[in-house]
Amino acid sequence: MILAVNEFQRLATTGVIMSETRAIGMTLFSLTKPRVVVLLQITAMCAILSHDLIELNTVDRNTFENMIIVFIGGYLTAGGANCINMWYDRDIDPIMNRTSKRPLSVGDISPEAALIFGILISILGTIWLVKMANEIAAFWALFSILFYVFIYTIWLKRTSVQNIVIGGIAGSTPPVIGWCTAEGNLQISMNSFQEFINSIFDIGGYMPWFMFLLIFLWTPPHFWALALYRSEEYKKVGVPMLPNVKGKQRTLLEMKVYAMILILLSITAPLSYHNIEFWNEINLDIGNSLIILNTMTLSIWYGLTVWKIDITEENDENNRMPTASHSFFISLSYLAFMFIALVLSSIGVQGSIISLILVVILIFRNRRVVK
Repeated sequence: MILAVNEFQRLATTGVIMSETRAIGMTLFSLTKPRVVVLLQITAMCAILSHDLIELNTVDRNTFENMIIVFIGGYLTAGGANCINMWYDRDIDPIMNRTSKRPLSVGDISPEAALIFGILISILGTIWLVKMANEIAAFWALFSILFYVFIYTIWLKRTSVQNIVIGGIAGSTPPVIGWCTAEGNLQISMNSFQEFINSIFDIGGYMPWFMFLLIFLWTPPHFWALALYRSEEYKKVGVPMLPNVKGKQRTLLEMKVYAMILILLSITAPLSYHNIEFWNEINLDIGNSLIILNTMTLSIWYGLTVWKIDITEENDENNRMPTASHSFFISLSYLAFMFIALVLSSIGVQGSIISLILVVILIFRNRRVVK
C-alpha cells in the first residue's frame, strides 16, 4: 500500500514537471510568432521550387532537403527576431488589444528569459544556415534580424509613419534566403567593398528580387487597410501610423500608389524566367504573355479592392470598416496566389495555363460588389 502511494506521488510529481515543461515550451513557441514565421518560410519554399524548376528543370531530393534546411534556419532567425521584438515592446503590448495576450504581456515568462531565448535562437539559426546552406543565405538572414530589431523595432516603429514601409524590408528577404540556398555554394567576398556588394546581390537571377519587391510593395497597403480602422490603438501607445498622423485620405492615396506600382511590377515577371526552354519561339512569346496575364490580373484584382475603399463609411458590428477589411483579406489571397503563379509558371507554358485557370477560379469565387 505504501509502495503504491509512493508510486502515485512520483507519477503526480512527474506529471506536474511534464505539464510545466509543456507550458514553458508553448510559451517559448508563442514568442516566435509562429503563424507569421511559417508564412514567411512558405515564400522561401516557393523561391527554392522556382529556382530548381527554372535553373535545373526539375525538382528532386536536393530540392526538398534545401526546403527543410531553409525552413529550420529561417524559423530560428525570424523567430528569434520576433522574440527580441516582443521583449522591446513589452511596455506597450499589454495596452493594445491585439497584443495583450502575448507571453510577456500576461507574465508567462520574464523579459530577461525572452531576450536570451531570442538571441540564442537567432545565433543558432544563422550558424545553421552558414553550415547547411551558404554564407550569402546566412548573411541575408542575419541582415533581417538586425534590420528588424534595430532599424524597425527600436528606431522607426515609434518615430516614423514610414515604419511599415521601411520595416517591410526585413520581412521581404525569405525568398532571397531560399534562392541563395538553392543556388549552392555562394560565398561572401571581402576583397573590396564593390566585390562584397556584388557577392551579396548577384545571386543568379531576377526571380528572388522580384519576390522580394513583391512582398515589400505589398506590405504597406496590406497593413494600412487594417490601420484605417484600428490605428487608434497604435495612437494610444505612441506608435505613429499613417492614418492617425496624415489622415485617412492621405493613407488611401498612398495605398493606391502602391497598388499601381504592384501592377507595373507584374509586367516585369517574365524577366524571372530567363532559363526556361519553351517548345519553340512561338511558345516563348505565349509563355511570357501568360505570365504577364497571370500576375497582372491578380494585381489589378487586388488593386480594385484598394480603389473601392470608402473612408467615409461607418464601422460594422465587428468594429471593422467593411471595404478596408475586404481589401485586407483579399491582399492575403493575392500574395499567396502570386507566389503560386510564379512557381507554376516556372514549369513552362503548361504551368502558366494551370495558373491562369486557378486565378480565374479564385477571382470568381471571391467576387464581391462593394458599394
